[in-house]
Amino acid sequence: MMREYSGDLLLIVGPTAVGKTALSLELAKEFRGEIISGDSMQIYRGMDIGTAKVSVEEQKLIPHHLIDIKDPHESFSVAEFQSLALRAIGEIQERGRLPILVGGTGLYIKAVLYYPHYVFTDQKVNVEIRDRWQKFLAEHGEQALWEEVNKIDPITASRLHPNDTRRLIRALELYEETGQPMSQIQSSAEGPLKSPFRFLMIGLTMPRELLYERINQRVLKMFEDGLIEEVKRLYESGLDLKSTAMQSLGYKEVIPYLEGNASLDETIELIQRKTRQFAKRQLTWFRHMPEIIWFDGSPEHYEKNIQQIKRIAAGKFQSLENK
Repeated sequence: MMREYSGDLLLIVGPTAVGKTALSLELAKEFRGEIISGDSMQIYRGMDIGTAKVSVEEQKLIPHHLIDIKDPHESFSVAEFQSLALRAIGEIQERGRLPILVGGTGLYIKAVLYYPHYVFTDQKVNVEIRDRWQKFLAEHGEQALWEEVNKIDPITASRLHPNDTRRLIRALELYEETGQPMSQIQSSAEGPLKSPFRFLMIGLTMPRELLYERINQRVLKMFEDGLIEEVKRLYESGLDLKSTAMQSLGYKEVIPYLEGNASLDETIELIQRKTRQFAKRQLTWFRHMPEIIWFDGSPEHYEKNIQQIKRIAAGKFQSLENK
């Protein structure tokens, strides 16, 4: 039986490279906050560059949670994230501080914010069904597999990258086993979802051209900072290339380069393109959440918007404001 959670909760969401980390640090300093990562890949140790993980120096300034809690060979599920994030929220609140959940993984955010309505199945794997879909993947490729999921469950497809073949196959398994889409199984609510938290959800966005340019520059910076070496270390450690960790965007794409099957320029361009596509899917997911208060994260609007966000947050979390 899951413990009941309530109280104050601040959420910061939006696509990759939009500026969520900087905003979260600013608000954490202002409202005595602690940050919970809502990123499905920053949980893994040794995967720092490709996941754009918050730096050690930044973690020293503000307490962070759910970062570096798993080794890359370990699996991790949204159900486990939900449990760990809720526990962290409760502990932060008990210290009289404000929990700040930050991320771009839409289902992870929703599973915490509306946790009483979300249940996750532990149904056993049907080996025959799994094998059939794995053969389909080998014959037709990732995009075709994603399209099969999109046919039966567009909601789940919108939140999964075509690279995430493990979860795509799981979605197809569940549909064949139960006759229900994964998204329907995961949410038992009827009608509008209600959160037990007194929450404020801030969304960051910006003009698409600017966001895409920031993504392109971020990918270039990752390569400058040593992404090739980071992936090579994981590759040479014997990590299963089908593991959840290696499905992370920016990791799987480097393997052909390491094996001599792609040039560096091709690899960079591929990751940039897939990251832009991923950001588009993130925005599509979050656009279906009317609770989000959106702000333009463009640099020229930052100072004005940060002051407005602080005023809104001060009204919501009056007892936690530093000033």
